Amino acid sequence: MTVDRLNELLFAGALILLLAVAAVRLTSRTGLPSLLLYLAIGIALGEGGFGVDFSDAELTQVIGYAALVVILAEGGLSTRWRDIRPAIPSAAVLATLGVGVSVGVTAAAAHFLVGLAWTPALLMGAVVSSTDAAAVFSVLRRVPLPRRLTGTLEAESGFNDAPVIILVVAFSDPHHTTTWYVLLGVMALELAIGLVIGLLVGRVGALALRHVALPASGLYPIAVLGFCVLAYAGGALAHGSGFLAVYVAALMLGNAGLPHGPATRGFADAVAWVAQIGLFVLLGLLVNTGALWPALVPALVVGGVLTLVARPLSVVLCLLPFRRGWREQALLSWAGLRGAVPIVLAIIPVVGGVEDSERIFSIVFVLVVVYTLVQGPTLPWLARRLRITDDEQTVDVDIESAPLDRLRGHLLSVAIPSASRMHGVEVRELRLPAQAAVTLVVRGGTSFVPEPSTALRRGDELLVIATDEVRDATERRLLAVGRGGKLAGWLGQRGSTGLRRPRE
Repeated sequence: MTVDRLNELLFAGALILLLAVAAVRLTSRTGLPSLLLYLAIGIALGEGGFGVDFSDAELTQVIGYAALVVILAEGGLSTRWRDIRPAIPSAAVLATLGVGVSVGVTAAAAHFLVGLAWTPALLMGAVVSSTDAAAVFSVLRRVPLPRRLTGTLEAESGFNDAPVIILVVAFSDPHHTTTWYVLLGVMALELAIGLVIGLLVGRVGALALRHVALPASGLYPIAVLGFCVLAYAGGALAHGSGFLAVYVAALMLGNAGLPHGPATRGFADAVAWVAQIGLFVLLGLLVNTGALWPALVPALVVGGVLTLVARPLSVVLCLLPFRRGWREQALLSWAGLRGAVPIVLAIIPVVGGVEDSERIFSIVFVLVVVYTLVQGPTLPWLARRLRITDDEQTVDVDIESAPLDRLRGHLLSVAIPSASRMHGVEVRELRLPAQAAVTLVVRGGTSFVPEPSTALRRGDELLVIATDEVRDATERRLLAVGRGGKLAGWLGQRGSTGLRRPRE
């Protein structure tokens, strides 16, 4: 590596990155997930296009794991606990029992319809049974769904990577002779270790960042991402599920009310975009385009069984105890999008030299492309046809906290979105704790000190000063008023009417 070579790589990398950013704009207009264009960029750069020779599957696997850590961390940081908490039981069943159903049905199709031996067929079923968080989130942003549905999809896509990766690694071991019940025990143990480490790192990280005032605001996003990576590495080194650990830790950190929360989520979102772009371009470079056409028919067959039989069957069986209506089950069945995760997982048997591994990779690649083209753009249409969209969903006020170390307090920046019920509420009706006050209102580019009778409006930005003792209570109260309006209960334990009356 020389400086001249570095300059060439930086030039090419910057052009690819800018092209990928422009692709996001295009896909947002067409409704297609951007991953397809990223894959196309990689294929165009490969031997069939500009002639870049890249065939290092092991390096791609390593980079893919690193990218998945960042993507899962961003997913956990941006997921609201109150949205997914009611859906945790159903999502957990879908991510475990549902994965087992999908693996079994898809493996049977790969064996009897495509002609794979049972071990490669089981491997195929495990690889494609994981829904992709990045693909699901990118599509869900375009259609407002009830929180119970979005919570289920978000939690499932965050949880199911862990058990699927354990299965893929086990089936990719050429010396694998473990019986199914021992494999289930190992999987349960690894998931438990990952869960405990994720909870531990998330708790320690939240306590540390809430009580230590860092000298620069830019250090908070770096520290949060560092704790997330620490959770993954700790879980993996402890022979647990590092992917479950990083998602759980990020979920805790993202809902802990940390200082500079919006800035942290913005930083994680940017890093996750870079990870996605780099990963998909690399996967496009790795694929052998000559092997894609022979894989088209098997991919259509396996993908058809997965989409129309395995996924709906797993949803129906797993949601029986939760009494979900058929409309919700239909949407959950169609929303099982695949993305980078199955393609990355398909590299594991290639590296291990498993029988038919290269054919499996080609089939998975084509399957992801074809069924993403089918499912992604039609999901919003299906939600509208099923009449389960939630156009009046209330959006939380956006609160960013900056610690005031010497004053033993916090400066809260509160943005009121258009769907917030804080619109029309007077400052005195916020009923903030005694050691908190609204000090400034920014409206239409003009700043002013509010009176107690000042009515807040959509689009306003507030500056609220709160001491350390009441900072959490102040945030809860502001969130509660944003959800329930002026009738929200004291300190916003639930943020709706029907709560105990406030103390005068």
